[in-house]
Amino acid sequence: MAKTRALLTETERDQIAGEHGDDRRYQATSRVRRRIEEELTEDIDVLEEHHPDLLEELRDVVCEERDPDD
Repeated sequence: MAKTRALLTETERDQIAGEHGDDRRYQATSRVRRRIEEELTEDIDVLEEHHPDLLEELRDVVCEERDPDD
């Protein structure tokens, strides 16, 4: 089964990590920011109305405290 993306594509992960120069990093950051501000907020609205349990799963993952060394 093919791997799917969540928020970032593999290429965007590399670009944000700085592997393709500052210009590519800036472009990728802009694309991801737009997804967060526009698409993700709409997804959250849909989940809130139609599948609150799934929204709670999303919150658990996003809001989970992470070890900075991970």
